[in-house]
Amino acid sequence: MSESETPPAQRAGAVVAFPAAAAPSSVTFDRRELNELLNLYGRMVAAGEWRDYAIDFLRNKAQFSVFRRAAEVPLYRIVKDPSLARRQGTYSVVTATGLILKRGAELSRVLKVLDKRLSVVS
Repeated sequence: MSESETPPAQRAGAVVAFPAAAAPSSVTFDRRELNELLNLYGRMVAAGEWRDYAIDFLRNKAQFSVFRRAAEVPLYRIVKDPSLARRQGTYSVVTATGLILKRGAELSRVLKVLDKRLSVVS
């Protein structure tokens, strides 16, 4: 092919195919979600209820697990599962026994089930 000839893909009206975006290899928490999770964790550590945490990024979901002691099973797991976004909500709080305390589309609303703030009793 000489320099004066245009390649077939660059002709007028030709469709150029771009490679598809690679699917993410795992589900993760973004910065805003991690900020909310770690703020709650910090308050519960200050209250003396939680002592350790773990973050797991799996292929189909992400988990933030909190522990009373590092050698035990997690007290709670905050799970992000995007496949449930249209049905029950992306986020859920699960107890150590597998009981789902709350599900929803907004992380801040789901975390309220764990946040025990002081209130004035009259």
